[in-house]
Amino acid sequence: MNEFFRTYAITTFAVSKDEKRIAFSTNLSGKYNVWGLDLPSTYPYPLTYRDQTPHALSFDPLGRFILVGFDHDGDENVQLYAIASNGGDITPIRTFEGRRHFFAKLSQDGSRLYYSSDKENHQFLNGYIYDLETGEERVLYEGEGGANYIVDVAKDESMFIVATHFANTFMPAHVYVDGKRLSLVPDETIPHVAASFDFDGRTIWFSTDYQSDRAYLAKFNVDTESFEKVYALDDGDIGNVNIHARSGKLYFTVERGVEDALVEYNLATGEAKDISTPFGVIEQLRVGESGSLYVLGRSDVDPFNIYRRDTEGNWAMLTQNRVMGTTRDELSQAEVMTFSSYDGLPIEALWFPANKERANGYTVVWPHGGPQAAERRAFRPFFQYLCSHGYNVWAPNFRGSSGYGTKFVKMVEGDWGEGPRLDMVESMEFLIREGKADRDKLFLVGGSYGGYMTLLLHGRHADYFQACVDIFGPSNLFTFLNSVPDHWKPAMKQWLGDVVEDKERLTKDSPITYLDGMTKPMLVIQGANDPRVVKAESDQIVAALREKGREVEYIVFDDEGHGFMKKENEITAYGTAVEFLDRHK
Repeated sequence: MNEFFRTYAITTFAVSKDEKRIAFSTNLSGKYNVWGLDLPSTYPYPLTYRDQTPHALSFDPLGRFILVGFDHDGDENVQLYAIASNGGDITPIRTFEGRRHFFAKLSQDGSRLYYSSDKENHQFLNGYIYDLETGEERVLYEGEGGANYIVDVAKDESMFIVATHFANTFMPAHVYVDGKRLSLVPDETIPHVAASFDFDGRTIWFSTDYQSDRAYLAKFNVDTESFEKVYALDDGDIGNVNIHARSGKLYFTVERGVEDALVEYNLATGEAKDISTPFGVIEQLRVGESGSLYVLGRSDVDPFNIYRRDTEGNWAMLTQNRVMGTTRDELSQAEVMTFSSYDGLPIEALWFPANKERANGYTVVWPHGGPQAAERRAFRPFFQYLCSHGYNVWAPNFRGSSGYGTKFVKMVEGDWGEGPRLDMVESMEFLIREGKADRDKLFLVGGSYGGYMTLLLHGRHADYFQACVDIFGPSNLFTFLNSVPDHWKPAMKQWLGDVVEDKERLTKDSPITYLDGMTKPMLVIQGANDPRVVKAESDQIVAALREKGREVEYIVFDDEGHGFMKKENEITAYGTAVEFLDRHK
């Protein structure tokens, strides 16, 4: 059943100015590289053989090169390079050992690079402009307070926008113009998020939840220094704002829980209309010079693909990524379910039913990562692999998940281990009451925050599970707080807590506190280069459990970070996980 893992992923893409070429990051060959398409042909060809994950892609507007960022074996220390237009040679542009670069934009003539980096300001980041022709570099700002990122630059380079990350739910933005630094909202001290920016002359369009529970479309006029709330929805969060000035249209996505919508907004009339799409989840949206839309999308039974919608409204799938050896109808389609949690809070969840011919009656409970993220109706090879092996998959969007409003997503801040944990427990009771799952046929599998929740549920509610799989999950919140990347640290107090002020709660919410309760067989999977949840988090829980004589299997991938970037490692990890579950049925 490895055909599910032989579908390739696409992490990002770029479209050339003339829309004749697309460059995209994919593991089509088994390892990530940059690949290209020469439109209208959709036959892909490699542009690099670096076998590392590309983190940024941008075509030189004059067609001379492609700018790309690479890390090394998952360490996330992204360095910036230029690829020759036809691929092959890679030229270092901005590199700094052990530090990372966040690409923002190339100038309209391709001669200047805007980016942010932690190379001189480890926690708060500085912004830079680098001249590719002269080699001269200038600091645009020195970050303070939180991690500061250049997120957009006006076409004439007269102004640029910097977003400051104080927390996932507090990210204000400022425009630097005419020697001034202007807040895009009336009161920058009120917690809010400003994101997804685009310039229309001296007007900045963006999404924000400023003084609202939902992210809406807003604009800021630079000349009058005025903010305006433009368009809002009661049932979704607006994002991915893209303007096509020539047609007077603006396009944005709407996140509604487990699915997305695509909307066209008329800048002159204020009319908004939904655009029908052949996918359920939108990962990336670009608008070409012609007005054509380019989207990286997927659904529960459709892998990552790049799609184009032409100016006549016709969709075409450019990358033709499909699952080998099976039809679309044979894949597990997600059922959306809702239940009331222990305190009456409505929780949305996804149920992926097992293949009917192979169903074994067991259910894998999957707490998602993030935690301020969500499980979507999006193709996951691991889910389809589990379903093909006879397992149901249950994925609740517990409190703190994104896509359900600001109040909901904030519920996990300062409460990693109580409310979300009880939501997970109630979700299992709901399944059992509904007759979807048997109490003695549950497994627990999760990665990142989901790995943390797997450890915590195992320690405090082991009776529910036959066995557990933890994939790079934090095991000790004190050591986790001290080991996260430098630029995360300013946000950690609001997100998780303070090691001194919140000692009692962090102790209560740390899985390692509950070693005595971890009585079921466990598999732990870890990437040695993980900068987010370092290897020591898995090392210490494995060592402590083995000291108590518990059954623990441990796999470490020396060439991976926070996830699986190499196809063979992905197959090994998830294949071993299913073999582990099979042995403990």
